[in-house]
Amino acid sequence: MKEALQLFIQTIRASSTQMLDTSGGHTVALVPDGCRPHSLEQYQIGRDRFRASLLTHSLDDFSTYVANHTTEDQHPAGFVDQDRMSATVLFNLGDATQPGHGDDTATLTLKPTAAYSALQAVAGQALSQQQLAEFLEDWMPHLLASANDEKLEMPAAINAVRRMSIKATSQQDSVVGDLAASRSAMDAIEARSLETLPTTFIFTSPPFDALQPADITLRVSVITGRDQPLLKLRWVGEEAQREAFADEFKQVLQQEIGSLVNLTIGTFQQGK
Repeated sequence: MKEALQLFIQTIRASSTQMLDTSGGHTVALVPDGCRPHSLEQYQIGRDRFRASLLTHSLDDFSTYVANHTTEDQHPAGFVDQDRMSATVLFNLGDATQPGHGDDTATLTLKPTAAYSALQAVAGQALSQQQLAEFLEDWMPHLLASANDEKLEMPAAINAVRRMSIKATSQQDSVVGDLAASRSAMDAIEARSLETLPTTFIFTSPPFDALQPADITLRVSVITGRDQPLLKLRWVGEEAQREAFADEFKQVLQQEIGSLVNLTIGTFQQGK
């Protein structure tokens, strides 16, 4: 009896579907399915409102999109994630008085240059002579070499890395006195090269496409204690220089879209 009554009520409602005014630009109807609201947007010629998400690595395309997409009646907001070198603009965020949906966005994520990516892959890693020499050969146009502040030609620096060898020496001292005798032994392991071994490299490259070229100082250290030497390139002042890249990123964004969007350092997440 209860099921029959429910079916009767749904049939009556189906014959006169109720349209609801949501006061938000949406077309919603009550249909017989527990009388839940259903959007009819998919059946309309156009959408109720514009919403989309642009994802790009290009600063120029991002800036152009923001400029073309921003209107006078909008209150867009931009958020800069300096750790991820990305920025997101929400065009329909609104404000505390008139909050928007925040689902019309554009996101820029800077892409590291090929040279900078190659540098990050080797910096701080233990490399064989062959691995370091190949890295230096591949990126020679970006590199300057020196040994104790004396400039080296890159072909000579690479040859010095290839021709390194390990030399082990042992020294034993013996002291004999009237009342005591002492002995000491010292082993020394040294990495040498037939050429002048470079101690520092300067790697010059834009870290990201939108940023200016940067000079990155790399100190060379040699790890001994085995048959073949291992080498490391230590990025001098890495953390400070990465922070400088992030600050430059915000400055570039400020120049490109600062007149259109208020930029805030951080990430944004809407509450439910």
